[in-house]
Amino acid sequence: MQALREGLTEIDAVIYTHGHLDHVAGFDELRAFCWHKAGPLPLHATKGCMQTLEEMFRWAFFPEQVIGGYVRPGPRLIDGPFYYGDLKVTPLPVRHAAVETIGFLFQYPDAGSIAYLPDVKSIPDETMDLLKGVDILIVDALRHADHPTHFTLAEALAAAEEVGARETWLTHLSHEYVMESVVRELPQGVRMAWDGLRISL
Repeated sequence: MQALREGLTEIDAVIYTHGHLDHVAGFDELRAFCWHKAGPLPLHATKGCMQTLEEMFRWAFFPEQVIGGYVRPGPRLIDGPFYYGDLKVTPLPVRHAAVETIGFLFQYPDAGSIAYLPDVKSIPDETMDLLKGVDILIVDALRHADHPTHFTLAEALAAAEEVGARETWLTHLSHEYVMESVVRELPQGVRMAWDGLRISL
């Protein structure tokens, strides 16, 4: 439904952050993007996340799975930066629960850079070094109250201040927010994201 809403008719690849259900459960919906592709659809994930995908959707990863109309995955393990044309994609390791989790830094020549950290509780120093100077930061800000595996609003704002991005967009927002009051209190350059948001670089 999101693809229909946004008018997506084709995709080049899928990039996974981690293997939690809310981040991988749309796998079967990828079948529509395989119907008119001659080859498999590239799926980028860490080793642990790829193992989760293979366990949950084993039918798609069978070597003899050649039935038309289904997802045809092309597994690609993430072990460092990779490219799509001139677009550089750099994995950003973060801490989130017990599962290996990464965000991503997207860099394109003569365009702004953007970092995406949808699920995070803390940012290692090595990752923070990669984030500093990024133009746009998209970061987890689940709620006001403390959570064991997600940034609170205060933690997200502290991370945003340390990163120093020109724009920060808060995502992974819970229903506990009263948006009308929160948005009035956000620092300059920080905003709440919404479904269907498009960011120009």
